Amino acid sequence: MQLIIDSDTNTLVCKSADGESSLPLYSDAAFKVISDLWVKTGWNAKYPYTFSWMGRPIIQLPEDVLRVQEVIFQLKPDVILETGVAHGGSLIFYASLFEAMRCQGRVIGIDIEIRPHNRAAIEAHPLFDRITLIEGSSVAAETVAKAKALIAKGDKVLVILDSNHLRDHVRAELEAYCDLVGPGSYIVATDGVMQEVADVPRGTPSWIDDNPTAAAHEFAAAHPEFELTKLPFVFNESTLDFQITHWPGAWLRRR
Repeated sequence: MQLIIDSDTNTLVCKSADGESSLPLYSDAAFKVISDLWVKTGWNAKYPYTFSWMGRPIIQLPEDVLRVQEVIFQLKPDVILETGVAHGGSLIFYASLFEAMRCQGRVIGIDIEIRPHNRAAIEAHPLFDRITLIEGSSVAAETVAKAKALIAKGDKVLVILDSNHLRDHVRAELEAYCDLVGPGSYIVATDGVMQEVADVPRGTPSWIDDNPTAAAHEFAAAHPEFELTKLPFVFNESTLDFQITHWPGAWLRRR
């Protein structure tokens, strides 16, 4: 597609093999087209790699950070379990929300490799007393068992999958951890944006089908107790009906 932004005439012209259309530049529809392209170019430029939370790199789109904050505040889980630790920024983020809410929430972080310098920085953080680290494959039986042993019967659990994002691995994670999620809570298959960025320089063509969103759809079809849902706006004084995200098709809610 070819996009022509004309700020003199305030139009956005979209040209494709199917024809040409013109949108008012300051319309919701034009914002959607520009946002979709911004997501792709920003992903390729590693835009999410420019943020930290309380001293640790978080590597998330800020829009997704704010959306998940809304869910955590409304849900008030006892435990957030996240696969994929990296630098630990998201673990610190969840712990800081629990601290701000003055609740007893705990965070479990699982990664196949927690690099020594990252582990040292996480363990030295003032919020580490809310965090437990588990090193091992997120789908290995012993790793899953270690994680589940840390969760008490009756705990409200939110599960966020942010490790290996290939479809088969995410599907295995969904199967491994879904029984921790009670009614009204979620298991979240992040970074389905892979299907949207398969054609950019940093992308891989196979991501069109091999991505977390595909895994989430397969899982939902096999598990009617879960529904794929879009997060509602908690607050919306705009006319927009869509959200900018790297997590399309991510939110699996237990009925």
